[in-house]
Amino acid sequence: GAEELALLEKLLGLPKGNKYGVQGERKVPVLQTNNGPGLTGLMTIAAHLVKQAKKDQLLGSTAEEKVVVQQWLEYRVTRVDGGSSKEDTRIILKDLNVHLEDKVYLAGNIFTLADILMYYGLHHVMVDLTVQEKEKYLNVSRWFNHIQHYPGVRQHLSKVIFMKNRLYTNAH
Repeated sequence: GAEELALLEKLLGLPKGNKYGVQGERKVPVLQTNNGPGLTGLMTIAAHLVKQAKKDQLLGSTAEEKVVVQQWLEYRVTRVDGGSSKEDTRIILKDLNVHLEDKVYLAGNIFTLADILMYYGLHHVMVDLTVQEKEKYLNVSRWFNHIQHYPGVRQHLSKVIFMKNRLYTNAH
């Protein structure tokens, strides 16, 4: 969580200097603030950073987008971070694959915080997928590849390779 928040900070162009800690055995991220109590939880801190950077559009523009972004951030924290088994991962990829069937981004046609945090949360999963698995979750692969090429998102994370010639045979 804390490492992701540092990546998000950099992506948002915020000055470094936030102090992150973790709390409890689930290692919930905590942000120490100079004024008042610290902020707790990935979603809370991430939304705070977005507001700090004055990039509120990343939280959605319309009421509907805002709710969808919130929904995917919750999914990220409860399902992706909570899931540990192969079966959990399979269900997550299946859910996402269905959702992304007719969408460019998680919240439809706009790039949001949900895409950023889901990308960071799934990076370790996507790195380990076989070519066959990537093809099985074609919409997730398309989305993930798109997000990893989004300016500033990937940073030092390893690039996940997708075999273009196989993935995009219907393009012509």
